[in-house]
Amino acid sequence: MKNKLLLLFTLFQISITTYGQNNSPYKTNLKVDLPVTIAGMGLSGLGVYFISQKDRIPDAQALTLSRSKNEVNSFDRFSAGYYSESAKKTSDIPFYGSFVAPLALLLDKDVYQNAPQVFLLYAETMSVTGTLFAMTAGLVDRKRPLVYGTEAPLKERTSKNARNAFFAGHPAATASATFFLAKVFHDFNPDSPARPFVWGVAAAVPATVGYLRLRAGKHFLSDVITGYTIGTTVGILVPQLHKKGDANGLSITPVTIPVLDGVTNGVALNYKF
Repeated sequence: MKNKLLLLFTLFQISITTYGQNNSPYKTNLKVDLPVTIAGMGLSGLGVYFISQKDRIPDAQALTLSRSKNEVNSFDRFSAGYYSESAKKTSDIPFYGSFVAPLALLLDKDVYQNAPQVFLLYAETMSVTGTLFAMTAGLVDRKRPLVYGTEAPLKERTSKNARNAFFAGHPAATASATFFLAKVFHDFNPDSPARPFVWGVAAAVPATVGYLRLRAGKHFLSDVITGYTIGTTVGILVPQLHKKGDANGLSITPVTIPVLDGVTNGVALNYKF
């Protein structure tokens, strides 16, 4: 009975791991991708903890900060003091909307048939981006542009959150989601004339979010560029690393191995992305 249950469990794992992959451009492995995703979520949580442990900015310090070259580099200095509550609220609309945007991929029949695999990759993508952002923001202390002006309320200029300028999380997460969508659409539809449009929208949405966060005084330009670049890279790279190809995946090759008293038979395992 135990052997039968073990066999059923093994077959169940194999069926989930290989489900829908015959007509998919990707190859996933639950034993690898699921732990990576879970680890990313855990590290994101650790980064959030580090963020929560930051000290608030003393009132006296906030009142004496300036946009001088000693405190803000010349590349970013133009936005020091920026603050806009309306820009902040508006940025949240495409930011949160981007999280559900990949659901539009389900309109594609082939993606729909491979939905468990595709959305495992999406979860992995967002967990990697979440880890990079949360750990960086938790360990790096950089004041937001709004701290260097007087338009923002003193309470906001002195909060713990005011120390989380680097790097821009909104553009990073948005770019990961939109570029993931574009990459998956591109790979499932190699001949679609809509691909340039999809890529264009994928690039424009996080760029808009980045601009709004800049105007809101949440991030300097270098923070936005860094976040946009990281989000774009992860959104494209995670699906790309799982693409099938002639040189991709696990291969098992019979080999003859020389030993002291002759030769013996064996196998060579190779795994290439």
